[in-house]
Amino acid sequence: MRRRPTPPPGPAPACGPGVAWTEPEAYSYTLQSSGGERALLGSYRVTVRDGRVTDARGLDDSARDMVKRLPGQVPTLGGLLRELERARQEDADEAAAEFAADGHPVRISLDWDANAVDDEALYVISDYAPRA
Repeated sequence: MRRRPTPPPGPAPACGPGVAWTEPEAYSYTLQSSGGERALLGSYRVTVRDGRVTDARGLDDSARDMVKRLPGQVPTLGGLLRELERARQEDADEAAAEFAADGHPVRISLDWDANAVDDEALYVISDYAPRA
């Protein structure tokens, strides 16, 4: 089984087909994370400023427990996009994404090894709101 490394800091890759999305300085979004055996499972409301998560709130029991134990593990959208890019570079068996009209991700599906039963990740992004 291939291990999923933590995405490094840095700019998020450009996204949607024909649309270059730049991660704004401040925004919020809701993340539904499922699949695999990993800490980041559940629903989260996330606030980001200057490329860092400034507030992460668990919206279900799994997410509340995760935020309490490992608050620094809740990703920015840029972090999710870097994870997607790494999966593509490392030839993961699945590294797919869907994007909104403005280019921000709305769904990221990863499966590092189709023969493993615990390495999948599905991220569904909703309620994205850039902030001034």
